Amino acid sequence: MTVWTLSGDWRAAALPDWPQRPAAAGLRLRAEALQGWDARLAARLWGLQRDGASPAVVLDDSLPEGLRAVIAQAGALAAADPAAAASPQRAVWWRGLERLGRRVLDGHGQFAVSLGFVGQTLLALARVPGGGSGLRGRDLVWQVEQTGPRSLPIVSLVSLLVGMILAYMGAEQLRRFGAQVFIADLVTIGSVREIAALMMAILLAGRVGAAFAAELASMNASEEIDALRTLGLDPVEHLVLPRLLALLLVAPLLTVYAALLGMVGGWVVAVGVHGVDSFQYLQRAREALTPAHLGIGLFKGTLYAGLVGLAGCRQGLNAQRSAEGVGRAVTASVVQAIVWVVVAASVTTIVFQRLGW
Repeated sequence: MTVWTLSGDWRAAALPDWPQRPAAAGLRLRAEALQGWDARLAARLWGLQRDGASPAVVLDDSLPEGLRAVIAQAGALAAADPAAAASPQRAVWWRGLERLGRRVLDGHGQFAVSLGFVGQTLLALARVPGGGSGLRGRDLVWQVEQTGPRSLPIVSLVSLLVGMILAYMGAEQLRRFGAQVFIADLVTIGSVREIAALMMAILLAGRVGAAFAAELASMNASEEIDALRTLGLDPVEHLVLPRLLALLLVAPLLTVYAALLGMVGGWVVAVGVHGVDSFQYLQRAREALTPAHLGIGLFKGTLYAGLVGLAGCRQGLNAQRSAEGVGRAVTASVVQAIVWVVVAASVTTIVFQRLGW
């Protein structure tokens, strides 16, 4: 019988290859000098033993007890499912299908949590007009200040630059036809109807939505939300409603402000770079700014802001009670808010175009 002796540390990044297996004699594996091992060595030995029915492969008693236990457990599992043991590719395929199923079930559970949270928030909003809500006015005012005026610097910078970019891109195409004067129409309609609301929502997702998630997740980790429930207070009414209503109140104003700065950025490019007359630019912009475009832009900005608030508060209230859970909630709130906003932008754009608005 041929004897192989395992020695040294087998936890290296790349395990060495086996030598040529004996063709007729049996094979015994010894490990008196084995200094370290991990699951990869166990898998290698199990594969050697499984594939080596003839000649026989014997695992010596010198192998570590833990290593022999892992191989024995693999043998027991193979005996319970002979088809998987006989077909490793099928086993890998089955494990992949199992992981896919788990992800689908987890996604379904997350969707159910989000749907339930949206339902609770809508019910709380319905109680506000009748005075049956626990919403406090000073909380709403505080959140309005946090979400509105303190967001102006970043909204100003990004909106101005995006307006300039939009004007540059449009001017390069319009210059071929000598129609640079229509830069005003392009920038005005694009900013008022689409770009201002979308950029404002993305900025709010990174600044305000993440802050909502961090605040509520920290309160959840420190059991402050449990304390509210113990006192008979609804966390949705006292924590979610002020934040959500503040976003809904400031969203139209931020949208108009972002659209105006976008038009200013377009004016800078049109007048300063392409020589368009300033009065002519303003005249074209005024003609392009119709009530329909303005109404659609305000509607989209308010809708996007509501989605940002819902995503941030949903992730914060359902975060794990740890520092890692707070970080995950913040990341998930930004990602979820942006996804919701982009989906809403796509749907509303298609619907309004189909309606001829």
